Order: sequence, then C-alpha cells, then structure tokens
Amino acid sequence: MTELYDAGRRDELAANLATVHDRIDRACAAAGRDPGDVTLIAVTKFFPASDVEHLAALGVRDVGENRDQEAGAKFADLPTDVRERLTVHFIGQLQSNKAAHVVRYADVVQSVDRPKIAAALDRAAAGAERTLDVLVQIDLSDATGRGGIAPEAARALAAQIADSATLRLRGVMAVAPLNADPAPAFERLAELAGAIRADHPQADWVSAGMSGDLEQAVAAGATHLRVGSAILGYRPGPR
Repeated sequence: MTELYDAGRRDELAANLATVHDRIDRACAAAGRDPGDVTLIAVTKFFPASDVEHLAALGVRDVGENRDQEAGAKFADLPTDVRERLTVHFIGQLQSNKAAHVVRYADVVQSVDRPKIAAALDRAAAGAERTLDVLVQIDLSDATGRGGIAPEAARALAAQIADSATLRLRGVMAVAPLNADPAPAFERLAELAGAIRADHPQADWVSAGMSGDLEQAVAAGATHLRVGSAILGYRPGPR
C-alpha cells in the first residue's frame, strides 16, 4: 500500500511540476525571456521529507522552507545523496537567535530584513566556517507580520551584507501585497533590485512570485520563483 501511495504521489507531483513549468515557459515567451534564466524553488513547508525526495528525483534542485524547526528536522532526514543535490532556501521570517541553527542546513537565506539578522548570520556562518548566500527582503506592502525592510533602507542593508566577512549578497526578495494587483509591486521591486545591483553587480537575483502570481513576477524580471501549492497541493498545516 505504501509503495502504491508513493507512486501515486510521485505521479501527482510530476504532473503539477509539468503544469508549473508550462506556465513559466508561457510567461517567459510573453516577456521575451529565456526560461533557463528563471529558477523554480519548490516550497515544501508542512510537507514530508518523502515529498522532497520525490521532487529531487523529478529534477527539482531548489527547495524552500519557512519554519526553522521543521526544516532542520526535514533535511536531517534526507539521504545524503539527495541532500547534496539540493540548494535549500530559507524564506521565512528569521529571529536572530535562530541564525546559528539555520546556517547548519540552509544554503541561501532569502529573508534578511534587519541589520541585526545580517550580523547574526555573519557570526553564525563564521562559526560554521562557511559562506552563506543571502537576499535582502524588501517590504512592498507596509503590512505588519510579513517581514521585509522599508524600501528606502534596503541599499544600506545591502551594503552591510556586502561588507560582511561570510555573507554573499545575491539580490533581493519580496512578497506581493495581499488582495492587490501584484504587478506594480513587482515593478517597484525591479527598480530597487536595479539600484542595489548598480552598487553590487553580483547581486543579480530577484526572488518574487508564488503560485498565484508567477506570471506577473516573470514579466517584471524575477529570476527566482517560490512556488508551493501549485506543486505540492493543499498545505496540510503544521504537525
């Protein structure tokens, strides 16, 4: 029975992935972009390590997680050969006291939105003797609880990261405002990304777009899409 379930789940994920890749291809064609320039991150929050294994077998190389405790346990459960094929993106709000734990398993932290977080990650990465890729998360909505630094403060935070000993500034990340057309927000993000890239040419990632708005994100120049429910289905909620 378990083998039948696993096969069925793998087929479901494969079909969902094909649909998402088709959406990306069509969005890139409409924007005159190369789909090879867009990285799909499968957001696996609340889903088991077995789903991550299925996705890796289906060719997914980037996965995202929002919750530190869940993510740490999940990636510890993966077979070594599977984990080695993956780039793990931490995309949730981060507290400074969790930095040392996140650095143990994450390859990229996309949600750096305060100088305190950047400093904590820098110390943690130094202690782990590694370099960590990070993005500046920018608040495009003025909504509380969603994370992100004010747009006018983003360049200063980017400069702090670029000057750190162990952090590698890769670009910017943002979440579109709720219940609003995401296109203007993504256009604003593209402007901010360009300003930061002018200061730091290596910071050329723009992480934007999720299941419901990936087309608008591609149109605005997103290089990384964080897609959860369109690939993995309805989220079962925390366990």
